[in-house]
Amino acid sequence: MKIRVNDHVTILTGKDRGKTGTITKIIGERVVVEGINKAIKHVKRRNEQQGERIEFFAPVSISNVAVTDTKTGKASRVGYKIEGNQKFRITKKSGERVVPNIAKKTAKKTIKETTK
Repeated sequence: MKIRVNDHVTILTGKDRGKTGTITKIIGERVVVEGINKAIKHVKRRNEQQGERIEFFAPVSISNVAVTDTKTGKASRVGYKIEGNQKFRITKKSGERVVPNIAKKTAKKTIKETTK
């Protein structure tokens, strides 16, 4: 699959068309994008537990998202390029390398390290 977790993507269709976000999870042919397709689930009260409203980001079809080109800021298709022994993803519009948004990974690691 050409789209991966932590890729910065643009929504192509639907109520959130044009918005951008980072992929947090891939579920088969659907992706969960942070800040996109917000839904509310109502949970009924049970015994001691109080009823509540849970807000979450619902999955979007993978065909409705495209990787955001870092150079132009627009949606672009993804291709592959091989240089020597390395194979990496590029955007078709500008030929720039697709770099996943890994700032969150390092932030989580530093938080865990500081709490120990």
